[in-house]
Amino acid sequence: MSPIARIIAAGAALSAIAFAGVAVAQDYRLNPTYGVATLSAGFTPDPYVVNVQSGGSINASSLSSSCRGFIANAPDVRLNYTAGSYPLIISANSSTDTTLVVNAPDGTWYCSDDEGTNGMNPMVRFNQPRGGQYDIWIGTYGNASLAPAQLHISELYSQ
Repeated sequence: MSPIARIIAAGAALSAIAFAGVAVAQDYRLNPTYGVATLSAGFTPDPYVVNVQSGGSINASSLSSSCRGFIANAPDVRLNYTAGSYPLIISANSSTDTTLVVNAPDGTWYCSDDEGTNGMNPMVRFNQPRGGQYDIWIGTYGNASLAPAQLHISELYSQ
């Protein structure tokens, strides 16, 4: 193989490796697995609850070293939120150890492991939330297994 052909082959191999990492990242553009919630400040009932299966095959630490657990590629739930004067609290409740990943309207990723109630439940609180699209993933801590969970969206309290 000529030196130029080797350089081209090496470049192609490096490109394949670089783009392989992109394919594993969560894709907020995909349709959410458990649907879309459209809520405005002062919504009822509060909390808004969605039954989901937590977990997936993607290690959430690929987003940030502060993220934990295994999540799916597509969001579990998409929240279209019209903000008001209340905080926005996104949490999960499960008998297994769950984690939470939220992509906020400004593109910032928020991760939670055990900040919620009952020791193993996650919670992300926005004291002055922006209106817009929140994409939400509920992960399973420690392994890629799926587990029943509930997503809670509230302006009053966390679960």
